[in-house]
Amino acid sequence: MVATGSPGELGLLKSLAESFCKETPCRIQWTKMGSGKALEALKAEKADMILVHAPQAEKRAVKEGWACMRTLLGGNEFYIVGPKSDPAGIHEAESAADAYARIAKKRARFFSRGDGSGTHKREMKIWKMAGMKPEGEWYIVTHEFMGPTLKRADREDGYFMTDSSTLIVNRAALKSLIVLFKGDPILVNVYHGLIACAGDRGSAHHLSRKFLKFIASVKGQKIFRDYGKKEYGVPLYNDAERARK
Repeated sequence: MVATGSPGELGLLKSLAESFCKETPCRIQWTKMGSGKALEALKAEKADMILVHAPQAEKRAVKEGWACMRTLLGGNEFYIVGPKSDPAGIHEAESAADAYARIAKKRARFFSRGDGSGTHKREMKIWKMAGMKPEGEWYIVTHEFMGPTLKRADREDGYFMTDSSTLIVNRAALKSLIVLFKGDPILVNVYHGLIACAGDRGSAHHLSRKFLKFIASVKGQKIFRDYGKKEYGVPLYNDAERARK
């Protein structure tokens, strides 16, 4: 049982699992969860392995002893997207925090997942860096995953922080949103894999260790860095080597 969000939603996990299961006969079940809920599932032993992007929470889980084998697997980046008219002028921002401060000052419509996911955690970190607590009618919490929130921001001409992979997959369907800010180091988004530490999970524990090692192997990393290239012309993710930079 593997819990993750976008890597499952965009098909990367399936591609990795299909290759792994050809070599190691098994079945891998995906549970769609953002990083916060995935970590909770791992702690409750309702997942054997997770792919997440919440570094501080991951490190805390390892320190507390219920998550093991934290392994860098790859990554992408976050973009702040918004309507072409850019009412808050964030294309001129000097940092992600400055972009958020401009949105709040203008009270321009902003969409937040608000679900405790890795994306939401990063968003809240940026608001904290901007010295602000977002609230009011302009700040809309969706409690949805990345794709649905991106599409709603597009329909309603709002700002949103999306990961680059989801944007690439949905770009053709978007009517008004464009990338208005990117490049701040705080927007680098890396994924780690972790497994449950419990030693009494039998074959599932053994397989999760083996699957995590496979994703980090030369073969697994090639799948990671090439995924999406054929369909979209560009890969959706970086491998661990590039994510490390």
